[in-house]
Amino acid sequence: MTSDREQELQAVTIGEPWRADGPIALADYDPGWPALFEREAERIRAALGDRALLVEHAGSTSVPGLAAKPVIDIVLAVPNSSDEDSYVPNLEAVGYVLRIREPDWHEHRLFKGPDTNINLHVFSQGCEEIDRMLAFRDHLRTNDADRELYERTKRELAAREWEYVQDYADAKTEVVAQIVTRAER
Repeated sequence: MTSDREQELQAVTIGEPWRADGPIALADYDPGWPALFEREAERIRAALGDRALLVEHAGSTSVPGLAAKPVIDIVLAVPNSSDEDSYVPNLEAVGYVLRIREPDWHEHRLFKGPDTNINLHVFSQGCEEIDRMLAFRDHLRTNDADRELYERTKRELAAREWEYVQDYADAKTEVVAQIVTRAER
C-alpha cells in the first residue's frame, strides 16, 4: 500500500523518488566543489547559450566550510521554465536527466547530471525562489553564527533514519526559513 507521502513524491518525480532508507551521509566541505560547479556551469551555458540567463552555485556545497551532502546544487534561470521544449532537449542532449517537475511550486524543474552528482534547479527568470536561495547562500557565507546553526541542524537531522531524501530536506525547512528571514533584513 502506498502512503500519502509516497504518492506526493511520485506525483512530481520522473522515475522513482530518491530513497534514503537510513541516515543521510554528510561530507566535510570539499574545496573541489566550486570547480565541479564551474565545469557544470560551462556545460549548461554551452548547451543553452543565451537561454541560460543565470547559472549560480547554491546550496551547502557553495558555502566554504559548511558540511554538505556531496551534491552540487545549481540554480538555472531560463526565460520560462514551464516551456520545456525551449531547454529540456538541449540539456538532455549533453547528458542531463529531468527527474522532477513541480508546476505548482514556481514551475520548478530538477535535473541530475551526466557524470557529477548535481541537482540542477531550473526556474523562470525573476522567480522569487532564486532570490531566496541566493540570499540564503550569501548570508551563510558571511554569518558564522547562522552557518554553525545550519550545520549543527543538518548534522542532527542527517543522523536520523529517513525513508526519503526529501524528508530530510523538508525537516530543515524551519531553520532555513529563520535564516532566510535574517538574510533578507
